[in-house]
Amino acid sequence: MIITFLGTGTSQGVPVIACDCEVCTSADKHDKRLRSSIMVESEGKVIVVDSGPDFRYQMLRAHVTHLDAIVFTHEHKDHVAGLDDIRAFNYKQQSAIDIYATERVQAALKREFAYIFHEFKYPGIPQVDLHTIDDRHSFNIGRVHITPIEAMHYKLPVLGFRIGDFTYITDAKTITDTEIEKIKGTKILVINALQKENHISHFTLSEAIAFAQQIGAEQTYFTHISHRLGKHQDVSQLLPAGIYLAYDGLRLDLE
Repeated sequence: MIITFLGTGTSQGVPVIACDCEVCTSADKHDKRLRSSIMVESEGKVIVVDSGPDFRYQMLRAHVTHLDAIVFTHEHKDHVAGLDDIRAFNYKQQSAIDIYATERVQAALKREFAYIFHEFKYPGIPQVDLHTIDDRHSFNIGRVHITPIEAMHYKLPVLGFRIGDFTYITDAKTITDTEIEKIKGTKILVINALQKENHISHFTLSEAIAFAQQIGAEQTYFTHISHRLGKHQDVSQLLPAGIYLAYDGLRLDLE
């Protein structure tokens, strides 16, 4: 299984429009962050988690030529806004793209992209096959077995996903003990770490570190990072052993 970080930034990305802070003006490529998303390549399947506003560029930058499915964590715009750009894969593959989401997220997609689901199909619109995620049950995409993990994004339930020894969670502020049990034993954990200051709906850096140490994965990577966290090089020096900042383009090869 190969994991590619397509984006590791928060909803505004990094740099932030019109911001001249030291992070947004940094020349370090690690401080250039598109909206958060990963690509999973496993068992002959190519799966993307979330299609945010940068989806088109992420596909071009990672040279993605085939896509089997998109799995959605939740319905916020920084995670769904790029759905229209699956049209290129529809055309090349001559097939619909499988979309996996909870019923609530599907309802949001139908509001945001009403033309995709309209009875009259305008020529060239995205073609999708909807599949419902029940957060209480695992599901399969081909031979890829996926376990949903519920977290709370302030008062909004969001989903993380465990695939084998890999777990990806973004936009979390709290996670119950029941859901943590699903994560235990993970070798590689990805979790959000927005900034150092307290935030109503995201783990701070210290909260993310504490959660990582609670899980005890061999490696933990932080994502959904804002410019307020600090420069990649500086923050990396503050992290305990086995905990790292993810960055756009990072690839993990899981044997």
